Amino acid sequence: MQKFNYHSHTYRCGHADLDMKDEEYIKEYIKMGFEKIAFTDHCPEKSEIDKRPNIRMNYNQKDEYINSIKNLKEKYAGKIEIETGYEIEYLPKDEDNLRELKEECNKIILGQHFIYDNNNELKIFGKDDYTDEELIRYAKYIEKSMELNLPDIIAHPDMYMMNRKNFGEIENKIANMICKSAEKYNIPLEINLNNIFANTYFKNRKLNNEFLATQKEKLKNVFYPCKEFWNIATKYDIKVLYGIDTHHRGQILLWHELIELANEIIGEETIKRLCFIEK
Repeated sequence: MQKFNYHSHTYRCGHADLDMKDEEYIKEYIKMGFEKIAFTDHCPEKSEIDKRPNIRMNYNQKDEYINSIKNLKEKYAGKIEIETGYEIEYLPKDEDNLRELKEECNKIILGQHFIYDNNNELKIFGKDDYTDEELIRYAKYIEKSMELNLPDIIAHPDMYMMNRKNFGEIENKIANMICKSAEKYNIPLEINLNNIFANTYFKNRKLNNEFLATQKEKLKNVFYPCKEFWNIATKYDIKVLYGIDTHHRGQILLWHELIELANEIIGEETIKRLCFIEK
């Protein structure tokens, strides 16, 4: 069982538990036997691009965030290894800001939540519909980020299925574009567990204690992980890892259950053919 998690947020992003301190996450990780974690909260923007409220930390929170994690790293040395990091989105002409963020932390994950449309406006997954052309642009943004050596991990690469009802020709093309680049640049892809959590154990921002069998019945509402995407991933020489995408109290404690639910969606035969990283 994987004993690390490199996708973890904090209250600073505005949509995680606002009363949960960084140290509380660490205590949950230790309780579940994790050996290494990285905080990768939604990155601040030096020049505001994403104007939505409660989506990412403010730029003036950046130093306090990094210092908090470094202090926890020292406090819990010998019990768990802790890294600093950010979750970023790639946008053309924002490369300098992203490189600056990469230089000041240990881990960068790319979670591409939006693209520019033809009018240079943001189109956001889960909010706006995407044309086939725009989905190709999404994949090209991910490809470009890897070419520029920005991310260490690609988070939820199959998130584009939020805007799609079926996995057809264009969806297949997107999967192959992403997997081909991940293989070329040797960058791992993440099986993200947060969409599962949000549709099972955490409906309406409240934890429930329903049996695992009952949670499995809710998986039809989960957009990603996408079994077709991960079946395509098995055809490439790429590394894979699970990511909790932690935002809420108690989410880490459901680690084993969430992996079982992810494997249920993807299929055990596909899981066996994926190459999981060890640390």
